[in-house]
Amino acid sequence: MMGCFTLSLLLLLLLLVDTPSSTCSSVLPLCNHHDNSNLLQFKNSFSINPSLYKDGWWSEEMGIYCSSYPKTVSWNNNTDCCEWDGVTCDTKSGHVIGLDLSCSMLEGEFHPNSTLFHLTHLQQLNLAFNNFSNSPIYPGIGNLVSLTHLNLSTSALAGDIPSTISHLSKLLSLDLSYNYELTLDESTWSRLIGNTTNMEELVLNVIDMSSIRETSLSLLMNFTSSLLFLNLAYTELHGRFPTGILGLPNLEELSLYVNEDLKVELPKSNWSTPLSVTVFPPFLAKLQNLRNLDLSNNKIHGKIPNWFSDNLLHTWKSMNFIDLSFNQLQGDLPIPANGTDYFAVSNNNFTGGIPSTLSLSTQLIFSHNHLSGTIPSMFCNATFLDALILSHNHLSGVIPQCLGALPDLTILDLQVNNLHGNIPTNFSQDYNFQTIKLNNNQLDGSLPRSLSNCIMLEVLDLAENNLEDVFPSWLEGLQELQVLSLRANKFHGTITSFGAKDPFPKLRIFDVSNNKFSGPLPTSFFENFQGMKDLSNGTHHPRGLLYMHSSSGAAYNDSVVVIIKGQSTELVRILTTFTTIDLSNNMFEGEIPHVIGELSSLKGLNLSHNKISGTIPQTLGNLTSLEWLDFSWNQLKGEIPMALTNLNFLAVLNLSENQLKGMIPTGKQFNTFQNDSYRGNPMLCGFPLSKSCDNDKEQPPSVFAEAKESLFGWKSVAVGYGCGVVFGMFLGRLFIKTAKPLWLARLLCGYT
Repeated sequence: MMGCFTLSLLLLLLLLVDTPSSTCSSVLPLCNHHDNSNLLQFKNSFSINPSLYKDGWWSEEMGIYCSSYPKTVSWNNNTDCCEWDGVTCDTKSGHVIGLDLSCSMLEGEFHPNSTLFHLTHLQQLNLAFNNFSNSPIYPGIGNLVSLTHLNLSTSALAGDIPSTISHLSKLLSLDLSYNYELTLDESTWSRLIGNTTNMEELVLNVIDMSSIRETSLSLLMNFTSSLLFLNLAYTELHGRFPTGILGLPNLEELSLYVNEDLKVELPKSNWSTPLSVTVFPPFLAKLQNLRNLDLSNNKIHGKIPNWFSDNLLHTWKSMNFIDLSFNQLQGDLPIPANGTDYFAVSNNNFTGGIPSTLSLSTQLIFSHNHLSGTIPSMFCNATFLDALILSHNHLSGVIPQCLGALPDLTILDLQVNNLHGNIPTNFSQDYNFQTIKLNNNQLDGSLPRSLSNCIMLEVLDLAENNLEDVFPSWLEGLQELQVLSLRANKFHGTITSFGAKDPFPKLRIFDVSNNKFSGPLPTSFFENFQGMKDLSNGTHHPRGLLYMHSSSGAAYNDSVVVIIKGQSTELVRILTTFTTIDLSNNMFEGEIPHVIGELSSLKGLNLSHNKISGTIPQTLGNLTSLEWLDFSWNQLKGEIPMALTNLNFLAVLNLSENQLKGMIPTGKQFNTFQNDSYRGNPMLCGFPLSKSCDNDKEQPPSVFAEAKESLFGWKSVAVGYGCGVVFGMFLGRLFIKTAKPLWLARLLCGYT
């Protein structure tokens, strides 16, 4: 019995040896111990900087989002390296063939003999978005001859790119971009292009290629059939770029911008000049795999050619970027069959309606055209729509309710159309709205309370509509809101706080003018407008001249119409330092709160055409950034505070039609204001008014007053003059009759 058991066990073992078990074959081999050791040494050569790209990094231009975390923290001797974050192993040999440490918070200098260069089986290496402290790319990179993908972008590398990079003959993708101190010389360029004949993606923007001559640029023609993406922007190239590159059959994207000394001519066609494209380039018709097309800011006119529309429908089915903005195009919109990620045709003369197939797109920018009809209900299915910009057209009908419920929609700009009806009521807290601009339409009804769910909202512009409601105090909890414009509607009642701890902390543009608001001015809001206070506070005021923009990838700038120095002005871009309060043309009453004087970064303050009484607070002299101040058509009393002469940037002052009295302050900016600034205040006096004050010390000094102070007053002079005349006449008469005194007669008449 025992022998039988032993024989059975032996047969089973033989079976396991000769017949591979499905269970065993599914187990990955252990990481190669040399690779394991090399990776650990590489890890230990750098430190982790937790603040490096901690909050993520987004490049609109590159279309990359980097969400950082320290991948190498999981690396240790107790686990197999094939299970480490960022590591990929060959399923048969266990060698490391892929290493992705992008956005890993690595910081420190590369070592010339880094153990990374011993991982000779690597096929893909990505070290982008780290900080290598201006280390050079060492020649050891040439040891990684199996590489097909190499990405070292945005990693603070510097110096000359070594010629050994040309040893990587299997490269399909090379990205060294955004290493500002990196240089590629002509010799290394020539070897690299000569050896990597299967290159599909070459991204070298923002590195120094100034030494490369146009004869060497022509080597790019070696990539006759392989090249798909080529980015050489900001590389200081010069000379003539080879025209033949534009005709490469599989080229999908070419970027050469900001190379001021580089001359680029499109293939011969009927251009007016090489820099002024007036028709659609015919060579585009032959491209089969076009994915990105930017013909913006040219002078292309007329209708879209048939071949272009046909290619959009039938050939270019993977098109993901079209920009035809700022031309003179007309007719119907072109229609991509499967939609496109980015579709911009703004500032043209397109007419007709909006095709429903465009609901498959991510970003639609159709502003400043002549489009008509309604907004298609098909947009309700546009679950990936990020930006919908249809402003400055002739659209009519109602706003589809579903637009308030699109989860990814960041920008909704429908301003300056003929839309009517109510604002959508179903805004959800989970959504990402940053800009909502519905101004200059014919919308009516009240504001939906669900707007308070848009916690990321920065711009809300509902001006120039027929909205009728009380002030939406429930918006004060929106911590990111910077622009609130309710101008020219039918809002009414008092403006009071809803009780939030920090109401409107980032608000910088507050415009509720031309409504029917009443009661006292909203002191509680003025007390909490942190975004209008000291500019040195970096929390609310980013340093430098920056403009508001959306985190969306759309080429979109927030804009707003405000009254500046008495003129309606559209700010097509909004500086992050621009601040204004406009409460004009309402029925506010009571006094001006002293706390307004704490809003020291305020540029404009307009309280005109109300029923405000009391005096002008001295504290307004603290508004040292103020450029325009309008308190006209109120019931203000008292004197104009001398403290206002401290406002060195004040260019426009309007205090007309009040009940002010006393002497107008002089000095500094006050010497530049004219009569119009003070008309309708009959009790004011002094410059520039013709009415002088009784005790005006500034009047020109009197000539008589000066004479009074001299040693001889006018009375003394008059008496002396009279006496002198009488005495003179007596002497004259005596002289004529007697010729005496003799000495005078001899002198004057020659008597002897």
